Amino acid sequence: MSTEPTDPNLAAYRQALIDHLLAVDTPEAMDAALESLLTPAEYTEISKRLQIFRQLRAGVPHRQIAEQLGVGIATVSRGSRALNNNTDA
Repeated sequence: MSTEPTDPNLAAYRQALIDHLLAVDTPEAMDAALESLLTPAEYTEISKRLQIFRQLRAGVPHRQIAEQLGVGIATVSRGSRALNNNTDA
């Protein structure tokens, strides 16, 4: 069951976002771009999601990841499913 929005422009919006981020040329500019695009909570959540992926790839147990990052076990499990469904994550 897909929860994707049905907006016919979504692909174009995503491509514009990708193009915008790819045009950023320094870590400082990327931080500024992300801060302007995301709420502080969204930026934190995305940052933690990346750490979940990295720790899962390193073989860290789900419970340990959840404790270290202060997230629920369901969040770690969702990250694990995302990794299993998309090896590029």
